[in-house]
Amino acid sequence: MTDPRKLPGLEPLRHVGRDRIRPDARAKALGQAEYIHDIERPGMLHGQVVFSAHPHARILHIDTSRAERLPGVRAVITAANTPEIRIGFLRDNPVLKGGKVRALRDEVAAVAATDPEIAREAAALIDVIYEPLPAVFDPRAAMLPDAPLVHETDGRGRPVTSNLLPVRFRHDSGDLAAARRASAHIAEGTYTTPLIQQSCMGTAGCLAEFDPSGNLRIQAKTQIPFLAQRDFGRALGALGLGGRNVRVTVPALGGGFGTGLDTHAYEYISILLAWRTGRPVKVLYSREEEFSALSPRQSSTVHITQGCDAEGRLTFRRVRVLQDNGAYGGWGATYPSVMLLPATSLYRVDCVSFDAEIVYTNNTWAQAMRGYGNPELTWALESNLDELARRAGVDALAMRRLNCNRSGEVTPMGLKVGTCGLAECLDGTAERLDWPGKRGRQRHLRRGVGLASLMHVGGSGRIYRSDGSGVILRFDDYGNVYVYSGGVEMGQGLHAALTAATAEAVGVLPEQVFINQTDTATCPWDVGTHASRGAFVACNAVQMAARALRAELLGAAAEVWPELVGPPGAGATAGDLDLVDGLVTARDQADQGGQSGPAVPLGKLLRALHFREGGRMFTAQAFYEPPSELPDWSKGIGNMSATYAYGVQGVEVEVDVETGDVRICKLVAVHDVGRVLCPQALRGQTYGALAQGLGYALTEQVHTHEGRILNPGFTDYKIPTAEEMGIPIELAFVELGDEEGPFGAKGVGEPGLVPTAPAIANAIYDAVGVRVRDLPITPEKLLAAIREASHVSK
Repeated sequence: MTDPRKLPGLEPLRHVGRDRIRPDARAKALGQAEYIHDIERPGMLHGQVVFSAHPHARILHIDTSRAERLPGVRAVITAANTPEIRIGFLRDNPVLKGGKVRALRDEVAAVAATDPEIAREAAALIDVIYEPLPAVFDPRAAMLPDAPLVHETDGRGRPVTSNLLPVRFRHDSGDLAAARRASAHIAEGTYTTPLIQQSCMGTAGCLAEFDPSGNLRIQAKTQIPFLAQRDFGRALGALGLGGRNVRVTVPALGGGFGTGLDTHAYEYISILLAWRTGRPVKVLYSREEEFSALSPRQSSTVHITQGCDAEGRLTFRRVRVLQDNGAYGGWGATYPSVMLLPATSLYRVDCVSFDAEIVYTNNTWAQAMRGYGNPELTWALESNLDELARRAGVDALAMRRLNCNRSGEVTPMGLKVGTCGLAECLDGTAERLDWPGKRGRQRHLRRGVGLASLMHVGGSGRIYRSDGSGVILRFDDYGNVYVYSGGVEMGQGLHAALTAATAEAVGVLPEQVFINQTDTATCPWDVGTHASRGAFVACNAVQMAARALRAELLGAAAEVWPELVGPPGAGATAGDLDLVDGLVTARDQADQGGQSGPAVPLGKLLRALHFREGGRMFTAQAFYEPPSELPDWSKGIGNMSATYAYGVQGVEVEVDVETGDVRICKLVAVHDVGRVLCPQALRGQTYGALAQGLGYALTEQVHTHEGRILNPGFTDYKIPTAEEMGIPIELAFVELGDEEGPFGAKGVGEPGLVPTAPAIANAIYDAVGVRVRDLPITPEKLLAAIREASHVSK
């Protein structure tokens, strides 16, 4: 990894870019961090949800009498005895289903009891009589004229006539037909990805309670506390509690990966049960429920065609996406909004056509997961690009270099690229893979190398009217800085970034920085922790607030400086003073190694300014709104991020042609990060992303049959373990210093898993000359492809 303190153009920094123990590490290692599973409240009840027994059926009758008579049960709720609350961005999902169910995970009833065992027993005693209806599980079949309708009306009660969602994402630029005719070479193919479980260590859960005035507090495993606050407030309106306050607090999270971007039925059920009983109610999902009743990553089918001229310059790209949406419109239905970025803007290609169709079925519905559509599209694009290079007789690396994005360009979608380190990432990956010495030269050993590129939002991703983040900084009397941010720490290292950025921008030591719990009652508004935006927006806001805080503090310090450093003497101005590592000093005496002139500990100064006539405290706030724009999705046009992240991953594989097993011999990841804020956190993010990318490529898949999840647990759902990750991994970070980023940094949370799968597929082709286009690349699929290729060659 490069040392940011030695890069030309990036000024030396004291705390940013330095390795430090993460501020949340000790509490987690010692078991002191409070997760939702650990939290209890006096008089707390436990909730249990009853799910549908059919993927599509009318509900004829629900008998709750036996459950209600069970000792310890305090409430049983159904759609018949609670106000209707609809959720999802299309408002097509009733929290408790009344007229009919549309998926096996549909919530038809719930109970609250004095302990979890009684709640589960009571749920099993609820009898539901159904009338099964014809169901549809294939998105192509769902688009046929005679297909059963999953929804007869939309979220506003208007009749519908098809299973197509009223959500389309399109883009057209250039003359596609002319570009196709002008192409010397064309490659075309269909590539699929499966449902993937986010596999958080901490399962879903929340705890809701009302105070005597009807105000709600909910402790939720969410990534969007302020948007959740808005949604839960709407629910209170349905309960006749409109205008009451909603307070959302976020406990320690055992992973998020996008599961917290939707608000979920179980959260509203917790609220309904707390409202009914007047007691706090906690709902926790088991691991099996996490798999079967919480939304996975969206699956996809991508048909892509790309062309190039005789030298390998891209001439056009045509992309058609089909998504099995499942029964309701969660955020998974908006994956094409991010697919548009690589489709229109990864590499320089002037002529692009993109269209996505999203279809209701009676399967489980999807939600966000890391990368949010980008891995699905990049899987197709980067696999197909290797096929195009082979047809053109051009080296795959050379083709990528020829079409590489450049700093300052504007793409067909209208993305305004600031700094772009893609060329450096390509060169760094090729060097670490020994591309010239190994590409196409190891097939006799059944070994090969491959690589794939990525681009992603690196300066937040605007999908709401506001994409900003607020921060409040407050000094106490002892020189400590308390940071109030609406962003969510979910294991990715946001608090580490905030600590380093605050220490650097304010002028204190990291040990003097304390990050407060995310709480809508005390923290300023933040749109949510997603789209690789957390550190980017929050640390930009920290820099803004720190400038105001320092100006106020040093201006006040000048008033008392003589009495703090010795006998009265010449006066001082704010411009004469500096704050470095918690010491206020004369600016002309400060140097990088410390202070040689008069210096006053910050705490002493703050107390002197506090305990005096007209004493004062010091607090500053700032709100950072990225300079981006909300795209016009009907045209696929708009600069949705303040800057863009790039990267390349390369892999060397060895294939066992007798079994179809793929052994990863080496994995390389080189990413354009703008600037490293926290080396330890960045490495952890990248290693974790690579593990997810390997699982996506080779092993992970939620298997379903007629809407039922067949592998709801880690026994049959295969994520990479520590043993599988025991492979040589080389990481490197390109630091060009982006002017929009805090200290030059870009957002880096999501990109690390985006190109892993196509890099592996490209390496497999280099090793054995066959290509699997359907993830995951299992031994069975690969062996079948090898045998088919062998049969054809004979």
